[in-house]
Amino acid sequence: MADEKNTLVELKGLFEEFKQTNDQREAEIKKYGEALASTVEKLEKMNARMDELETKLNRPAQGETKGVDQEVEKKKAFNLYLRKGVEAFTPEQKALVTYDDTLGGYLAPSEYVNEIIKGIVEFSPIRTVASVRQTSRRDVELPKKTGSLSAVWVAETGTRSETTGMTYGLEKIPVHEMSAIVDISFADLEDSEFNMEAEISAECAEQFGVAEGKAFVEGNSVGKPQGILTNGSIESTASGDADEITADGLLDIFYDLKSAYANNAVWLLNRSTLKAIRKLKDGNGNYLWQPNIGLGTPPTICERPYIECVDMPDIAANAYPAVLGDFKRGYKIIDRIAISITRDNLTQASSGKCRFTARKRVGGQVVLAEAIRKLKIATS
Repeated sequence: MADEKNTLVELKGLFEEFKQTNDQREAEIKKYGEALASTVEKLEKMNARMDELETKLNRPAQGETKGVDQEVEKKKAFNLYLRKGVEAFTPEQKALVTYDDTLGGYLAPSEYVNEIIKGIVEFSPIRTVASVRQTSRRDVELPKKTGSLSAVWVAETGTRSETTGMTYGLEKIPVHEMSAIVDISFADLEDSEFNMEAEISAECAEQFGVAEGKAFVEGNSVGKPQGILTNGSIESTASGDADEITADGLLDIFYDLKSAYANNAVWLLNRSTLKAIRKLKDGNGNYLWQPNIGLGTPPTICERPYIECVDMPDIAANAYPAVLGDFKRGYKIIDRIAISITRDNLTQASSGKCRFTARKRVGGQVVLAEAIRKLKIATS
């Protein structure tokens, strides 16, 4: 706790120094036509340090997972399969693992799956703000409102006609399969000190996370989730400049989003865009980006928190480098509960390696377009 307080104090002080230095940069541009190299370099270093401090403050606490005895035995049996194959099973151990007829391979124990999912979040940040649901089916059907109640005026003794009732349809979100391949040397598998579980979990988490993170942003719904930027129903707000992001554009998109969603909205952008936004001020000279104001309080843009997403595009003409929305209501992620892993000791045998293929299914789709809004780099 003391370390967090010290980090927060350093971040606040650094931001004050950053504002002064950026003001100096702007003054130099007015006076000389460009900023001095020393000033630019100083800003770059401050930016990098603020990123480090933000990362430190936002780092999640590591919890401990305790399983019942049966779960421990399942995990031991599954690890035995990964190290030595099904041939090493005793009848009792074989009864503890489940073969997956649909994906092939054996289903990873729940603790194993949880570790992979926890690692995926690091590479798929939209998971932290979207609505996530688990299923055991190939797709999920959700109710979708297609009409609203409409009250009518009537006289005291007049006839009460029927109102237009609330109507619902169904929206289907399919889950799509993706696979990750991990090659591990036989020498490592034979080494009892080698943490095989951590190696496979970390590698699968990164591969799955990178793939789904990209799809949640720009997926085309063909064999993969629907991306936020590819949904045609999400409206956009112009930045007010043909090539740059502007303070007015950020304020416009914030107020263009309905209040019901703006109150819980989160920005989605990449690090390059964040760097540009940090230098923007409103008409009163106040910076739009503000650092943490207290423990557990994230930094904000226009008083709303943000998450960095590497798959969001850079600032460029006609690009959409920032999205603002209530993703809990606007975007749904569907996880197929099971993850299966197949052990193949033949394909890479000549290279002295055993190949593991992990399979996972996930779906993603915009379910309420009006809860999300895109910022377009354009004059109008």
